[in-house]
Amino acid sequence: MKVVVAPNAFKGSLTASQAADAIARGVREVFPDAEVLEVPVADGGDGTVEALVSAHRGTYLTAGVEGPLGDPVSAVYGMIDAGRTGVMELASASGLTLIPAGRRDPRKASTYGFGQLLEAVRGAGAGQVLAGIGGSATNDGGAGMAQALGYRLLDAAGRDLPRGGAALARLERIDPAGFDPGWHAVNMMVACDVTNPLTGPQGASAVYGPQKGADEASVRELDAALVNFAAVIERDLGKRVADVPGAGAAGGAGAGLLAFLDARLVPGAPLIVTASGLDEKLPGADLVITGEGRVDSQTAYGKAPGEVAKRAQAARIPVLLIAGSKAPGWEALSDLGVTAVVTLDEEGDNLQQLMGDAGEMLKRATVRACKERAWE
Repeated sequence: MKVVVAPNAFKGSLTASQAADAIARGVREVFPDAEVLEVPVADGGDGTVEALVSAHRGTYLTAGVEGPLGDPVSAVYGMIDAGRTGVMELASASGLTLIPAGRRDPRKASTYGFGQLLEAVRGAGAGQVLAGIGGSATNDGGAGMAQALGYRLLDAAGRDLPRGGAALARLERIDPAGFDPGWHAVNMMVACDVTNPLTGPQGASAVYGPQKGADEASVRELDAALVNFAAVIERDLGKRVADVPGAGAAGGAGAGLLAFLDARLVPGAPLIVTASGLDEKLPGADLVITGEGRVDSQTAYGKAPGEVAKRAQAARIPVLLIAGSKAPGWEALSDLGVTAVVTLDEEGDNLQQLMGDAGEMLKRATVRACKERAWE
């Protein structure tokens, strides 16, 4: 019997690789002779680096960068594929969780540290970069990133703009002379699961600004600044980014990545699940087990377990999904080939206990499902 174990992280309790280990132990307890392959997965959000480094037995590295408000941050990234591919998360350098709630200010927050992290990844030898851009504290359109990469953003007097999204209202000219053209040889892939444009009522400022601390006046100010930013980008760099789907991701960092690094914005789950090497592990499998903390309507649309199920279904392999709990809409997974859903809360323990001993509970749920052959 061959079993492929490919879970997402169980948010707040287990990383994807810890979840894969717990499920694999449960499978081996019931089927001691089974070939069990562990493939931790992610969808471009929190846990992307951990999942890919674990799946590829890659290497973790750290870089000292500026946090979103200039405080020093030690950002973690990974190298996989024998050092050819760098994997990173914008949030590790420019994330909302790096700033206490009382200090959050998207008018001043900058992606400068994200740009520094990109330089570190390339400096480590990466010819390809996979970046997840969820969880940002910023609304600067990737301007700080561009400054860290050597672009100069200048006002009418020829002075460099200060950091932050609000300053972009004064942007007059972009000088690319300091940008290293060696970046053109790097394949930049960005996991992006939103389709918001850069500006307007569905843009970065209006939709995501309030989550980052912007009031109504700040939202209007930031949106106008990004309108100016997009116009200068189009004039000076020849790139139209304002209304590209996904340009509004991560406070407009999607637009900056398109404009300054010729990045490709790709739906997160397909990109990261492909990079995890799942497809190479599926041939000959009798069962695929995936999972995440809570299974709901979103799991089938854009989340890693849904992507795993879709690929297993295409290979005609039954899928068992193990989750901490179910929420409305989980039934949609049956259309993707999920033949059974087992939850940890069926073990009868309260949520606090489940979170505190999630690995053991996940193993127990796997044992129960395997003994019952729930997928048949």
